[in-house]
Amino acid sequence: MNMNPWTRHAMLVLAALTMLLSGCTTYVTTQVTAFSEWTGSDATRTYAFTREPDQRNNLELTTYERIVANELATHAFRQVDSAQARYLVGLSYGIRSDMVTVAEPVYYNPWPAPYWGRPFDPWGPWGPFPTAYVNQSYPIFTHLLGVRITERATGKEVYHVTARNSGAESSLVRAMPYLARSALADFPLGNGVVRTVKIPLDKNAGASNETAVPAAAASGPAAASSAKVAQ
Repeated sequence: MNMNPWTRHAMLVLAALTMLLSGCTTYVTTQVTAFSEWTGSDATRTYAFTREPDQRNNLELTTYERIVANELATHAFRQVDSAQARYLVGLSYGIRSDMVTVAEPVYYNPWPAPYWGRPFDPWGPWGPFPTAYVNQSYPIFTHLLGVRITERATGKEVYHVTARNSGAESSLVRAMPYLARSALADFPLGNGVVRTVKIPLDKNAGASNETAVPAAAASGPAAASSAKVAQ
């Protein structure tokens, strides 16, 4: 099959980009902030979820509680009836949408193939040139999860952690597994710790089984852990 020069180079570019992207892993990056006076031991980690009166029959909150419960279980927490629980766990959550505007270049290539430029044509000294910039607007969504742990007997707050991330995902329920896993990674964190957690993106929009990789260094003391977060 005969191809004109432009078609040939377009196919070369597409093939090269496909090869580059196929070896990449996409991560969900979440900022986590913790405040802590935690002194509990594994033997005392019994808890029950607590709700405000207007949240009694909230199915959305029930869904998020199940996700958080799965993460708490990995840290030796055991869910019991509220009358027997040492701790009460309350959740707060939300999503906010904004528009971001980016100036993107418009490219023009005045020379025909094969001189289309590196790296796709190693012998070509020239490539496409930006001739103008066009403003493009895109929606961005910020997702938030807060987990507050109090002592049932005294009402004293002993742990409060928030997780926040942003991206093109418009569904809070799809973002929630990443928020919950990030918020409770390396529990308990020290007081005033701010850190970044990176979790591999799962194709089914759920938390991946892969170990999260270190992200940017964060301030404050942190508990030792074998996985999930940067120190």
